[in-house]
Amino acid sequence: MRKTFIYGAGFVLVGVALLSIWWPPILWSFLVIGPLILLGAFDMIQTRQAIRRNFPLFGRLRYLFESIRPEIQQYFVESDTTGRPFSRMFRSVIYQRSKRVLDTTPFGTQLDVYDNNYEWLSHSIAAIDYFKINEHPRVTVGGPQCTQPYSSSVFNISAMSYGSLSKNAVMALNEGAKMGGFYHNTGEGGLTDYHLEGGGDVVWQIGTGYFGCRQPDGNFDAEAFAKKASHPQVRMIEIKLSQGAKPGHGGILPAVKVTPEVARIRSVEVAKEVDSPPFHRAFSTPIGLLEFVMQLRQLSGGKPVGFKLCIGHRSEFIAICKAMVETEIYPDFIAVDGGEGGTGAAPLEFSNSVGMPLRDALAFVYDCLTGFDLKRHIKIIAAGKIATGFDLVKYFALGADICTSARGMMMALGCIQALQCHANTCPTGVATQDPELVKGLVVADKRARVANFHRETVKSAGELMGAAGIKHPDDIHRVYIHRRISPNKVETYLDTYPYIPTGSLRQAPWPKSFELLMKISRPDSFKPDFSPIDFVEYSWAKKPMTG
Repeated sequence: MRKTFIYGAGFVLVGVALLSIWWPPILWSFLVIGPLILLGAFDMIQTRQAIRRNFPLFGRLRYLFESIRPEIQQYFVESDTTGRPFSRMFRSVIYQRSKRVLDTTPFGTQLDVYDNNYEWLSHSIAAIDYFKINEHPRVTVGGPQCTQPYSSSVFNISAMSYGSLSKNAVMALNEGAKMGGFYHNTGEGGLTDYHLEGGGDVVWQIGTGYFGCRQPDGNFDAEAFAKKASHPQVRMIEIKLSQGAKPGHGGILPAVKVTPEVARIRSVEVAKEVDSPPFHRAFSTPIGLLEFVMQLRQLSGGKPVGFKLCIGHRSEFIAICKAMVETEIYPDFIAVDGGEGGTGAAPLEFSNSVGMPLRDALAFVYDCLTGFDLKRHIKIIAAGKIATGFDLVKYFALGADICTSARGMMMALGCIQALQCHANTCPTGVATQDPELVKGLVVADKRARVANFHRETVKSAGELMGAAGIKHPDDIHRVYIHRRISPNKVETYLDTYPYIPTGSLRQAPWPKSFELLMKISRPDSFKPDFSPIDFVEYSWAKKPMTG
């Protein structure tokens, strides 16, 4: 190929030279041919890419096609039901509801109802008009130690930081939350002017970097926190222990991104790299976490305080529950994030292979709180992949009181799932800081779409619960949701995730599935307290006797 290019280029040059004698205007062809020949010559001498070196000029087509592969896949290859992370079917229903256009489908479902993991809701002959009973379904968040409880919508905006999202996206989300009467989680990037300009309710998330309430050495600044937490729009405080996109993983904000505005918002130095560690400095034990919860509650004037986590070692959550029993300090809510990931850019291995998926994690957290008789004090928030009313209903069935969505809300803003969130090249102006792209997102238009998506999704969930004869999300249970697990076998969520009795983890004998977890967990340490013999005994106890 290299020889062919050299000979070809040589023939072209000689030919052009001869023809130009006969017809001088042929020299103008060098405006096109000349740069291509130079580009091919550069390909031949570069050493970074073998394809370009062996196939000069033509080898560049490989990289061109690779760069547009996601668009070709999305628009010409994938079906309505096979796209990932969100299929075209679900992207379309978000767009339709956000624009308040026709969102019904003709001619039956496109899903194969005999495929594994197909799910459905049991409806009732005694269906009801849900919204005659619950015109505006809301949930009060605030346990016995909270003096400023908050009345929350059942569906809200999940954590997304300014920086990962553009300022226009943040303002549109917050103004949409104000229009629809639901809350907007700031993400760990800090409480910004853009979160407050729209007047919507805000949940301020405090991550391991303590952005916005951070001392110069990176430790928590109680005075700065108290000042900002007193803002009337800040309705709740959320301590982020981990997130589903990259649980157990910290992050670094490069110095080039630490502009004067970002430095002011995050309480860091301008143009200096910022470390967001994978762990908190304010506490190191389950009891320490709860003492931090109490401290933030007091500093905020009694507002609801909770924490968000992706479940990893189950014994760690058991240890937190034991610490609640011992200290009698209760978070007002616990947000459960799924290991299937979210909007946060993350290493592939973390998105694919770390953390418990939301369905399993939600059932586990609910069962733990019930087993320790703590659920009556604490609301559970499901932070996950939510696009429809059925998503809300199935998470309510697993134990959630409230649901939040990040990617669904991004699509309501106009996100097209271009998968460029990490590259600062988002074509819709949602997940970029490029001012030329940001200006394409018009706040006045997109805020209405956010409010519409929220309203129509809650309406859909209400209609589904009405069809099942359910008067309130508290009344739906796991038995209502069915899932096919093989061609000839169907289980309800109750079969897959059986309930445990209230208070059954307060004293032995414990439910069989919790025996080892209860044995190795302790309220003064996140580290499991076990020896190898524990697992040997446990495995023999589970192994059936033979011979």
